[in-house]
Order: sequence, then C-alpha cells, then structure tokens
Amino acid sequence: MATGLQPGMTRQDPFYTVLPLALASASPRRREFLRLLGLEFALVRPADIEPQPLAGENPADYASRAATAKALAAAHMRPGSFTLGADTVVALEGEILGKPRDRRHALDMLLRLSGKSHVVISACCCCLPDGTARHAAGEARVHFFPWPRDVLAAYAATDEVLDKAGAYAIQGQGAFLAQRVEGSVSAVVGLPMAQLVSLLLELGVIRAHAAP
Repeated sequence: MATGLQPGMTRQDPFYTVLPLALASASPRRREFLRLLGLEFALVRPADIEPQPLAGENPADYASRAATAKALAAAHMRPGSFTLGADTVVALEGEILGKPRDRRHALDMLLRLSGKSHVVISACCCCLPDGTARHAAGEARVHFFPWPRDVLAAYAATDEVLDKAGAYAIQGQGAFLAQRVEGSVSAVVGLPMAQLVSLLLELGVIRAHAAP
C-alpha cells in the first residue's frame, strides 16, 4: 500500500514533497528548516550574486529583488524543478545594513543596533519550471538589549559576525543580543516559514500528511 512517504521520511514529518524542489542557498539554517518540515529537495550551489541596494530602495523591495536574482541564477541548473532563492535584510530606520566588511565594521554595526529596534525581512522567490516566479516574505522587529561596547566587541571577535546581515545571528552565539522579537522569528533566522509553506502548498509542490 502506498503511504506517500519518501525515503528517509516518517509520519513525524508534517509535510512531504510532491514536485521537484531545489534550494539555491549556502545557508545551513535554511536547509535545516526545510528538512525539519520533512521536505526532500536538491541543493544547488548558489551563484555568487549579491545585488547592491538601489538609491532610495525600500528594504522589502530589495530583499525580494535579491532573492529573485539568486533563484533565477540557479534555476537553469535544475530544469523542471521549483527553485528557491532567499535573502535576508536588516534595516535600521530604513537604512539597509549589509554584511560587514571586517570585524571593525561588524562592531560599528552592533553599536548602532545596541539599545534600538530594527527590522529584519526575509524574502524568498520560487522560480517555476515555466520560468515565472512567485514570492513570499516575512518580517520581524528585533529589539536589542543596550549592551556595553566591551560585550559587543567580544561578540564581534567571533567568526559568526562576518557573513551575516547586520553582523549577528540570532540562532547562534548572537542570541543574547536580542531583548525581544515581534513578528516572524524564522524570518530573522533566514526563511519566512509561514509564508513559504503557504506558497509551496498553493503551488502544489508540497502536501501535508493526512491525519492518522
């Protein structure tokens, strides 16, 4: 009797993949998010694409544009698949903060964020086999505790800050920085899970397991 389960999957997984799915991301956390849902997907080596914000560009628009660029650049590697690209943006008072150039730049960012609230937006783009694209996004407002300079300098000395937007990872050593989060926690980590699952269900890429 067919169970709808794929190799390596169990009834403990809430969803399963129906159509070919590919993820164009180097982020271990994004891969883990999809695996926790029970999804099977191909991992595509992402292109070295990091679009620069345009003058006056809204952070949400930039996140969506960057995610689209990454998805489209990888889609040709998995023809016939639904290819996901994603991008996470940190914005302080409307200013987009990218990844730090070095540890000194990371400390400067952390000092600017300390004691303030900022917005984190994670956008994803699903490139369909016919070449069209669909988008989903989630956001949160993160409130940083007012940490003193020496504490932030100690964190800036870690390797974690160098490849993260805003120079921190809330799911890692940087978890202590945030006083509270309002909105999508998964978006702060790197994928807007509620919005992404809704999109993949709508497209028929994934299905929820039937109740026992």
